[in-house]
Amino acid sequence: MADKMLEDAPPKVGDTLVRLRQADGLSLDALSKRAGVSKSMLSQIERNQANPTVAVVWRLANALGVPISLLVDGNQVVPASIETVASHATPSLRSRDGHCELRILGPIELAGQFEWYELSLQPGGCLDSEAHEPASREHLTVLSGTLEVQSGSNLSKIKVGETARYAADRPHYIKNVGKSTATALLVVIHNGP
Repeated sequence: MADKMLEDAPPKVGDTLVRLRQADGLSLDALSKRAGVSKSMLSQIERNQANPTVAVVWRLANALGVPISLLVDGNQVVPASIETVASHATPSLRSRDGHCELRILGPIELAGQFEWYELSLQPGGCLDSEAHEPASREHLTVLSGTLEVQSGSNLSKIKVGETARYAADRPHYIKNVGKSTATALLVVIHNGP
């Protein structure tokens, strides 16, 4: 009978709430203001002296930017609030001639769906690509220098601060047509089957 009562007890969100609040570097007062829940209620919840209503759990989850299930199921792993990747740990690809480098900024789990890179091209350097999946697109924002983009038979010169958006489901290239190193951010959206 005692085991049955324990199974029927409402979940205690206190410990999880404390971990999430501290991971975000929030005081009770700051979370109270962000969630619209009184500081005394938060304190009671964190000490497992009160079980919050669904509405309160919803407010807390929204304020902390987590799903409600994370607050209710205290066994889930609390995600890091900020994940930092050191510069030396960012992988990169370099062309054989050394004139083109792509630093892979996107997480590996998104590869083939949504990718972003920092592109660096020496004068005359070219990133020449075969066609990607049908409906794939690239978005190139020039940070320094001048780049030429060709997608199929379309050709355009892109200057600092400009963004080119073009089809990547056909052969395409990005070339540095300037006299100094050019850098850009490149986003690839794969929409293929």
